[in-house]
Amino acid sequence: MADDKSGREKQARDADNRQRRRDIEAELERGDEPEPPIETDVLAALESELEPLSFPVTGAKLVAAVGDTDVPAPTETYTVAELVPDAEVETFDSPRAVRLQIQRPTVAMAMKRVVEASTGLPHRDRFGSQREAYLKTFHALQRLDGDDDDALVSAVAEWIVEQIHEKKEVPGSRAVRRQAAKLCRANGYQIRNDDWLGV
Repeated sequence: MADDKSGREKQARDADNRQRRRDIEAELERGDEPEPPIETDVLAALESELEPLSFPVTGAKLVAAVGDTDVPAPTETYTVAELVPDAEVETFDSPRAVRLQIQRPTVAMAMKRVVEASTGLPHRDRFGSQREAYLKTFHALQRLDGDDDDALVSAVAEWIVEQIHEKKEVPGSRAVRRQAAKLCRANGYQIRNDDWLGV
């Protein structure tokens, strides 16, 4: 390339375009990040507080024992009681299971609402098969919602709770994914057919 005015301008434009592409790619990568997890040292400190408990332990006993313990997250501080279902039907096999429950606070609060709403249902045993699918749906929604206020996770959790109260049973995972996809599309998110939510 010639070392003249037009050659230097083209080089500058090309450099600007490359930088813009890098900025856009970085923004897209950050946009897919879910809520930052709670720091591992915070979770390790909580695990040490759980050592006196005899596992497996129910959510109700866990909340009674350490419910007021603060759990500092990157954006806010929660208590264990805000993240763990206060229910006899929810059981944690180990401190690691508790850690996994509270690692993503938005998902933990959504699952807490669903578990507590489903307590006392006549066919509560069916929830066990739905639990993993609900978690996977909430995580998919959180990745889509990115750095927003996790409104999609809250909206789907609210819908599940409403369905439980109206129909006296937990909705199937397919119905939950369908509702989640409907809300996503209504809010301008693209859902591909091969996505978890693409039902």
